Amino acid sequence: MSHRIDGRALDQLRPVRITPHFTDAPMGSVLIECGNTRVICTASVEEGVPPFRKSKGGWLTAEYAMLPGATGKRKPREYGKRDGRSVEISRLIGRSLRAACDLGRLGENTVTIDCDVLQADGGTRCASITGGFVAMTLACHRMLAEGRIPDSFITRQVAAVSCGLVGDEERLDLCYEEDSRAQVDMNVVLSRKNGGGMEYVECQASAEGRSMSREELNGLMDLGEKGNGELMEAQLTALGDAASVIGKKPRLVLASGNFGKLREMRALLGDRFDVVSQKEMGAEPDEETGETFAENAVIKAESILRKTGCASIADDSGLAVDALGGRPGVHSARYCGVHGDDEANNQLLLRELKDVPAPRTARYVCAMALARPGRPTLVAEGTCEGQIIFDRRGEGGFGYDPYFLSDDLGVTFAEAEPEKKNGVSHRARAIAALLTKLDGE
Repeated sequence: MSHRIDGRALDQLRPVRITPHFTDAPMGSVLIECGNTRVICTASVEEGVPPFRKSKGGWLTAEYAMLPGATGKRKPREYGKRDGRSVEISRLIGRSLRAACDLGRLGENTVTIDCDVLQADGGTRCASITGGFVAMTLACHRMLAEGRIPDSFITRQVAAVSCGLVGDEERLDLCYEEDSRAQVDMNVVLSRKNGGGMEYVECQASAEGRSMSREELNGLMDLGEKGNGELMEAQLTALGDAASVIGKKPRLVLASGNFGKLREMRALLGDRFDVVSQKEMGAEPDEETGETFAENAVIKAESILRKTGCASIADDSGLAVDALGGRPGVHSARYCGVHGDDEANNQLLLRELKDVPAPRTARYVCAMALARPGRPTLVAEGTCEGQIIFDRRGEGGFGYDPYFLSDDLGVTFAEAEPEKKNGVSHRARAIAALLTKLDGE
């Protein structure tokens, strides 16, 4: 039997109402009401970031304040030195909301979440986090619509709720009367990816009147998960179409005009990224001036990142022949002096190898670079071993394929079926190595 002052069940939230677009000036704003607790949450966006975030992407910070008329006894306004409690809660809100963000996608912009308590009846910090997330998401939706950012920076939902032991009962969402006499007070901040389970962002628990058992702790955490799940549904309802920016796959620009590569990248990376071509983004990579495959891949990927603000992937590949000290190497496509003249490239290669006895060992090399906002560029390489033969075999493939006898397949790449070639190719192995690095993150 519940002993709660408002007649709620022990595991029941107070009535929750989230009103979006409560004010017009900020990029995003809401009024969140949890019972008699009412908080205005706004999201403002300014260009520029603090010095420690330079070249690392954007920043998000939060400020919390209780207005003078929020409680029965007037609370003085904060001038100059801020109240210690307000500073602590501001930091909690900022930490919690940053857990929902990939700030690298924000560009060099700073989002400030202001949470002003109009009326306090317990749970103001939790209401601020829950409402602040909605205001932040509305701001992200508007920034995308206005072209201020190329990608959503919100990777998951975040909400918060209080719970505690009152009269030895485990209760969810404490009002002030319950909070003031709680034996144990707990705030639970949780996140959730689209279609995923709950993950803990922060859990603040304190023994106000007595300590608690492990079983009681588990019970309060279960209440926190239940309450946060219901709050997240309320967030989605309030957001409407704007909820589409939550967990949206980041855009990945392929630094190539090759449709075959685009199709391959979409098949391999489509579960992580929204893969588009450089043509769709209206961008061209910088000229390749590196001395290695990896350097050229990085030049292309990072130049597309700078021009579009989106993550970019690029590769550079070619043939390396041992007897020629690694040539043609990065000059493979223009070995003869003309870019893309396969026949002239092959004839020059064979002339240079005419006095070299078999086996003329060689390998195809591919370096793949993934450049992302605010994160280090990932580079991975893949190779496939073989040897150069003098008799042309096969009509498939391109470049040096008719003269490259694959160790894996026993035929030239020009003779091999495309599926078999792709299964052992240097590009496939570079992508596999890159995926391993991504999974490692």
